[in-house]
Amino acid sequence: MDELDIEAVADPDLRDPVLVEGLPGVGHVGKLAGEHLVEEKDSELVRRVYSEHLPPQVSVGDDGTTELVCAEIHAVELEERDLLVLTGDHQANDGAGHYRLTDAFLDVAEEFGVETIYALGGVPTGELMDEYAVLGAATDADFVEELEEVGVEFREDEPAGGIVGTSGLLLGLGERRGFRATCLMGETSGYLVDPKSAQAVLEVLEDVLGFEIDYESLEERADEMEDVANKIQEMENQQSGMPTDEDLRYIG
Repeated sequence: MDELDIEAVADPDLRDPVLVEGLPGVGHVGKLAGEHLVEEKDSELVRRVYSEHLPPQVSVGDDGTTELVCAEIHAVELEERDLLVLTGDHQANDGAGHYRLTDAFLDVAEEFGVETIYALGGVPTGELMDEYAVLGAATDADFVEELEEVGVEFREDEPAGGIVGTSGLLLGLGERRGFRATCLMGETSGYLVDPKSAQAVLEVLEDVLGFEIDYESLEERADEMEDVANKIQEMENQQSGMPTDEDLRYIG
């Protein structure tokens, strides 16, 4: 196989499309958000991107069939404009691969007439969350102002260390190629898969792009993860000698 192989699956006509990136990262926030968009809205697979920079493996489906690891780009039909949603189970294994694959994603975006990019991800807080702020970074000051109007927070020196991987390079390489780009990052503990943070990011995207989406399936996953978080908290309390909810019921 070549270093990079882009398979054209379909070529729909899209209305003023934007690229939305939802690959795995902290709390799987971007991945959950991207997959939710694809699952809840009318979508069509348009490109598969294969690369030797992705992990050397195949995925195995429920029916036992295999598929070589790749990134996928889906066209998603919305009320006012369309999306190209980049999803996948993996990012590149190495720095050069991140650059090579991001350039390929930008090539596809350019091919479909995309001018604006929304990278989605999480920013770790190191603690379990009750409320979820969405932090932002953008390629120009006007974009920053637009996003602040819908509640995105721009904090000095956050995220610490900058934005790595595909999300960061979509801004860095995208700006050099004339794209307008932002990264929307939901606060997350960083310990667990975080559907609530993914919903917070999607709600910002709803406001910016003018669409509505159902969150029932994402909320169900959030309830499951909350049960996991509660069990972890109980274990930590037991290890530290703190009373659990069960213990407190017997204190008169």
